[in-house]
Amino acid sequence: MDEVDFENEGNFEVIVGNDGENGENGDGDELDPTEERETEQDEHLKFECCYSTAISSVAGNSSSSGDKHYDITHGSYVASKNEIFYHTFMLNNVGEENQFDLIGGNDNEGDTSGPSKTEDLEIRMDLTDDLLHMVFSFLDHLNLCRAAIVCRQWRSASAHEDFWRCLNFENRNISVEQFEDMCRRYPNATEVNVSGTPAIQLLVMKAVYSLRNLEVLSLGKGVLGEVFFHSLADCHVLRRLNVNDATLGNGIQEISVNHDRLRHLQLTKCRMMRISIRCPQLETLSLKRSTMAQAALNCPLLHELDIGACHKLSDAAIRSAAISCTQLESLDMSNCSCVSDETLREIAGHCGNLRALDASYCPNISLESVSLPMLTVLKLDNCEGITSASMAAIALSTMLEVLELDNCGLLTSVSLELPRLQNIRLVHCRKFVELNLRSIVLSSIMVSNCPLLQRINLTSSSLQKLSLQKQESLNQLALQCQSLQEVDLTDCESLTNSICDVFNDGGGCPMLKSLILANCESLTAVQFSSTSLTSLSLDGCRAITSLDLNCPNLEKVSLDGCDHLERAEFFPVGLRSLNLGICPKLNVLGIEAPNMELLELKGCGVLSEASINCPLLTSLDASFCSQLKDDCLSATTASCSKIVSLILMSCPSVGSDGLYSLSSLQHLTVLDLSYTFLTNLQPVYDSCVKLKVLKLQACKYLNDSSLEPLYKEGALPALEELDLSYGTLCQSAIEELLSCCTHLTHVSLNGCVNMHDLIWDCSTGTSVTSTMLSLEIEGPEAVELPNRLLQNLNCVGCQSIKKVHIPPAARCCHLSSLNLSLSYYLKEVDLACLNLCFLNLSNCNSLEVLKLDCPRLTSLFLQNCNIDEAAVEVAISKCSMLETLDVRFCPKICAMSMGRLRGACLSLKRIFSSLSHA
Repeated sequence: MDEVDFENEGNFEVIVGNDGENGENGDGDELDPTEERETEQDEHLKFECCYSTAISSVAGNSSSSGDKHYDITHGSYVASKNEIFYHTFMLNNVGEENQFDLIGGNDNEGDTSGPSKTEDLEIRMDLTDDLLHMVFSFLDHLNLCRAAIVCRQWRSASAHEDFWRCLNFENRNISVEQFEDMCRRYPNATEVNVSGTPAIQLLVMKAVYSLRNLEVLSLGKGVLGEVFFHSLADCHVLRRLNVNDATLGNGIQEISVNHDRLRHLQLTKCRMMRISIRCPQLETLSLKRSTMAQAALNCPLLHELDIGACHKLSDAAIRSAAISCTQLESLDMSNCSCVSDETLREIAGHCGNLRALDASYCPNISLESVSLPMLTVLKLDNCEGITSASMAAIALSTMLEVLELDNCGLLTSVSLELPRLQNIRLVHCRKFVELNLRSIVLSSIMVSNCPLLQRINLTSSSLQKLSLQKQESLNQLALQCQSLQEVDLTDCESLTNSICDVFNDGGGCPMLKSLILANCESLTAVQFSSTSLTSLSLDGCRAITSLDLNCPNLEKVSLDGCDHLERAEFFPVGLRSLNLGICPKLNVLGIEAPNMELLELKGCGVLSEASINCPLLTSLDASFCSQLKDDCLSATTASCSKIVSLILMSCPSVGSDGLYSLSSLQHLTVLDLSYTFLTNLQPVYDSCVKLKVLKLQACKYLNDSSLEPLYKEGALPALEELDLSYGTLCQSAIEELLSCCTHLTHVSLNGCVNMHDLIWDCSTGTSVTSTMLSLEIEGPEAVELPNRLLQNLNCVGCQSIKKVHIPPAARCCHLSSLNLSLSYYLKEVDLACLNLCFLNLSNCNSLEVLKLDCPRLTSLFLQNCNIDEAAVEVAISKCSMLETLDVRFCPKICAMSMGRLRGACLSLKRIFSSLSHA
């Protein structure tokens, strides 16, 4: 197989290996001895390299792979910026039949019978040359090189001169001989780039004399003598010349560029003394960052001139060069610090078609008596002479579309009425106070970091987005913007309540959708009445005490940080959800929201008056609304009949009357009355017949008989989840509940001080204490209870529990999670639960006996338990699906026990131990 050596970029070499044996070539044909001798003698002339990189933008071709190197030997990519891709070809004295064989493109390696020629012929028959040429016209140079190694036909097609019009050797160590070979191979090339190559002048002279169709020439990073510029006249079709970072001449002489057809000339970062350019067809000229002191231009058709950062050009030299080009349309004189108003006046008088002017970083210009009526783009960044008086001259440019005034330190105000102005920039103008703009097509405005800006008046029919962030002094804003949709006034600390009038209906912004007033700390009373507003942010407006929104299409409002809000009225709004729990001082609330589904008042501890009219509301969280009374709750339930979830945790003012009003909530399934002062639950039983979740955490005033309707009368038949954590109900009430309410799926008894041993009787399945074991029902009166639906049982921190026993007869076939953690005095656990998956006995310090018959248990937590390793080993031996075992901080289980535990339960995947990690 052939190899191509790409290691040394400066010494290209193609190494051809012979796959055949006994003098056979790659196709299996024997080589003639004479041909072999010719091959050895002319080895250094056998190939010439075709070099190419990704086509530059000048050529107009795309090259997605121009920054990669393709290693043909290994068929892989190696990242390398501007790497050259190599494509090998035979010299003209090599026969066409043997070309493909000699470069190693054998279709059938090792086959000496000759089928490769047949296969190659079949390939040619499958894809005609014309069709292949059309397909290859879509490939960049990298893929052309890859295609060349497929077969002889593809190699020949990929080498077609149509695909190699651009020869790019930028920053490559190419020799003069190699470059001559390239020029001879592709005499019709139209573009050459030899920037950064050695012997640059020799190479470019070869290109000028060899390539008669050369249109684009790029070079640089070297020395170009006068002979090169004289020879340009012989390159008749040259259209573009690019020279970058080069020394022109000997540094003393004048450089002359004379060409009758040259249209684009770029001499950037070049070192020279004087330059004379006579190009009657020249259209664009760039001398950016070059060091000449004089520039004589004879270019009557020039319409674009860039002399930016030409620091050695005097004011007179700039004036002379510019006014000699009467057709000039674009002039870049940025960073030419010596330019004066006189020069601008002369340019304005001679260049009547000037449309784009960049005079940035020109401190001596003030535009005094300067009139440029045809200007469309004006850039005056960092011009210290630009003041408010300069606006009179700018106002004369009635065609102006783009205006940039960044860092104009003496500018105090801008007042302009320009009918075509589309874009304006005012950034870091430290003395800027007032902006007045009238332009019906104004579409973009950037005003930033102007610390003294106080007043803005804008009139536009096209402006859609306005951002005035961090204008700390801004206190007056007037807008007549018919298309404005987004406004961001973040951190405009001086804005007062009058800003609301700007964005209300009739205020000049009829299409406004999004308004951000975040951290506008001077706002105290906000009142908006807008039919278009959909999003409002008042985050961080800490001084607001009153909020009144009449925005029927408002879908989003953010009030984070409105800590002092006392009164809020939403009549009407289009909100779907609202969180007012972050407003701890809210006292009066009124909401009319026909689309609202979720309302959070959690934490509104002083809320005493609330009018809530939300017919689609499904969730209301009024946790910690300690002042919320029965009359308010009754009014809310009457107008919000679709509530499904109602959270009244820590609402001590809610009593029986309020709870009876819940009867109007026909869809109520979740009710949280935790931390209230309820004494009985009869209003709940009567009003909430469809309740599925009832939370009564820390309801310490409930009497022991309050649960009797649940287990004696069948109240709340749909109830599935009951939370009695931290309550004071007696043991018998708890036992009756667990015994009779078999339809419960989730029960929480965390922290119940009266919760004693949990033992289900073997014959009846009832839950009893150890003293009741002798009261088992026997004989024909024994009733077989149905299977319990209990899935989750939580008894965390029940200090009185000493024993838990759930036998198979208890019918807890659905129990999947049991949490007994922090039960300090628990000594014995005996479980036989078919579907138990999760068991937590962590911090049960007294645990000694553990019996488990739980075949589906996957997680067992025994942190900080006093149980020994033998008991654990026996317990987990019947848990064939156990995956996670946590025995951290168990003093009786040592690190050596991990192997025994794994042996007792082969399904274990994770054992957590404080001594070792398994």
